[in-house]
Amino acid sequence: MPITQQKFGELDGRFIKAYCISNANGLSAELITFGARLVGLKAPDRQGNFEDIVLGLDDVADYATTDHYFGASCGRYGNRIKNSEIKLNGKTYALSANEGGNHLHGGQKGLDKHIWAAFPDEVTNAVTFTHLSPDGDQGYPGEVLVKARYELTDDNRLIITMTGTTDKPTVLNLVNHAYWNAAGHASGGLHDQLLTVEADFYTPVAEELLTTGEILTVEGTPFDFRVAKPIGQDLDAVPNAGVAGLSGGGFDHNWVLRDLEGELRPVATLYDPKSGRGLSLRSTQPGVQIYTGGYITPMIMGKGNHPYCPYAGLTFETQKFPCAPSIPHFPSTRLDPGQVYEHVMEYKFFAR
Repeated sequence: MPITQQKFGELDGRFIKAYCISNANGLSAELITFGARLVGLKAPDRQGNFEDIVLGLDDVADYATTDHYFGASCGRYGNRIKNSEIKLNGKTYALSANEGGNHLHGGQKGLDKHIWAAFPDEVTNAVTFTHLSPDGDQGYPGEVLVKARYELTDDNRLIITMTGTTDKPTVLNLVNHAYWNAAGHASGGLHDQLLTVEADFYTPVAEELLTTGEILTVEGTPFDFRVAKPIGQDLDAVPNAGVAGLSGGGFDHNWVLRDLEGELRPVATLYDPKSGRGLSLRSTQPGVQIYTGGYITPMIMGKGNHPYCPYAGLTFETQKFPCAPSIPHFPSTRLDPGQVYEHVMEYKFFAR
């Protein structure tokens, strides 16, 4: 299928490009070079009516200033690192702090705040974004080449593949931060949508949403989504220490997925009973951070001048675990020269 390209906007005198990939069934995904972002995904409901089910913004300046990471490729380290420091080979590296004294999603100018190079490929119906992060970027050691590839297939799958290589020992944990709402990005809260998570355990958090290092069963807790249930059912019961200066709550936690790391295994399913529209996700990563958007600024103006609100969408950030560099029994995020980091996400869109 043809891949269309147009100007999305300008930032610091540089053009931001937008690409649209579509398939034979009418599904389409919109991507931009700023942050290698997924900024739109149109999928049909049971009546064949298409809606954009990804939250986003109309102006690149808004993407540059918001701290909600709409649709972004985040890193070098997606999620939180306690006290903004990592230790490698006996040396401590101070990272840029951007959430109190902690480091979130790559720091003050993470990968989401850069303009990536784009390479569309109509043969595979994909766009690959690349960015070279220099040695010392946000405090991280090593020059790291990162790539984010989006492919849309004719069986209604969006496959996101994130890769990275380094010339020095470092850590790498790339995540995609798209917010999903199966009823449509402008439909309001997703309290009545059904969520299933393929996990028997989760990692609890303490103050400032920092992972404690424990791995606890979901049995008998609000985190038990092994059988589909409405997202809003237990929102008020979530034990959540929160982030200083922010109101809100809900889920912003890591679930420990079943099966062995490296295999493409089921992660979660989101389904809107009213429209019949849904999406399921598989990934190669051992965990998924599900954030239900409780800290989205009330009435933030989204695409098409639609105001967003807390719980307007949720993220499925498949990943290694939060704070892993300082918790030895968590899956390692270390990357050495000669190794290739690879993270695959496969979304499947359906209606019933």
